[in-house]
Amino acid sequence: MMPPVKRWLLLGCILWTSSCHQAGSVAAGRTLRQYGFVTNGKSNSVSVVNLATFRLERTIAVGEDPTGVTASPLRNEVYVVNTGSGTVSVLNAETLQAETSIRVGRRPYSLELSPDGKTGYVANSESDTVSVIDLIARQVTRTVPVGRGPGTVKAAPDGKTIVISNRNGASISIVDLSTMQTAAEVPVGSEPGPIAILPDGTQAFVANAASGTVSAVDLRSHKLIAHLETGKTPAALALKPDGGELFVTNFDSHSVAIINTYADEVAESLRAGLNPSQAVVDPSGTMLYFSNFSSNTISIVEINSRHVQASIEVGTRPDALALSPDGRYLLVVNTASNDLAVVDAPKQSLFTVVPVGQSPRAVAVKAFQAAAAGTR
Repeated sequence: MMPPVKRWLLLGCILWTSSCHQAGSVAAGRTLRQYGFVTNGKSNSVSVVNLATFRLERTIAVGEDPTGVTASPLRNEVYVVNTGSGTVSVLNAETLQAETSIRVGRRPYSLELSPDGKTGYVANSESDTVSVIDLIARQVTRTVPVGRGPGTVKAAPDGKTIVISNRNGASISIVDLSTMQTAAEVPVGSEPGPIAILPDGTQAFVANAASGTVSAVDLRSHKLIAHLETGKTPAALALKPDGGELFVTNFDSHSVAIINTYADEVAESLRAGLNPSQAVVDPSGTMLYFSNFSSNTISIVEINSRHVQASIEVGTRPDALALSPDGRYLLVVNTASNDLAVVDAPKQSLFTVVPVGQSPRAVAVKAFQAAAAGTR
């Protein structure tokens, strides 16, 4: 998620040199800012890491037990879900301050954005509801009843439906956003969690932690297609940009399953480190990165060859991942060593480690153009 950023452009820089490019300028008096926002569960805060200097820029107080964090594609805002408070904090990415707090239901964990970035959806695990938030007005406009123990919300690419995994109900709820009603509740496996939806919106896949399966569901007919056996405790799903392959980390099988989404079958399984947890595919669809929670490493896989190119030690209990906007750096949240590891992806080596707060949970990246110092 980038090239280094300079706050001040060199006055004598007329030609498009590499130093001008690194300054990230696209217009006179503008500069590129790039931050990583890390939620700290036990510090009730968010650490803001400057992705130009890879130093801690600021620590922002939020609600109790912050977990999920999502950057807006529409506005210079970042949304933090506070599980203990039952709120969503709105952070201003330019001033690096919390501007307001929106109350939702009980025990929320993450926020999903609509494709246009104007609406947020929050599953409230102890309220059995989804809060629909108008992010422009910064208020909840609807509360939709769903199944038991909703944990994850995923929006379809066409913006017409959302899919919710109901962890305590062994089902997914499909909500029609035109009516704000549940159109169907489809039985899946036990303890469903992460969801992936194909780019054409025809199918959803949900990882069932207690069944060792991923369920494929047809979103047009609202019917279960298949339970695909992947491995013990599937923990995360990472979809290639073209939707052709889905990667599944199997936490207790120490493996990564590869699902052919066109055939709805498990095509292959790769060996991983101990307890692979989270995964991300780069925007080009050529590289897969996943964290090995109990090996204290991340793995880098070249997707076409299925070759594991590197295993890199990063810190203690690595979990959540994010890529810099240019794909150069992989950000790794180390939940037990309380830091953010930065991996140079092309060089396949650890670049640096940045201390954050206690029990970091998630990371989101926000990049935007802002007025350079002294030009306001």
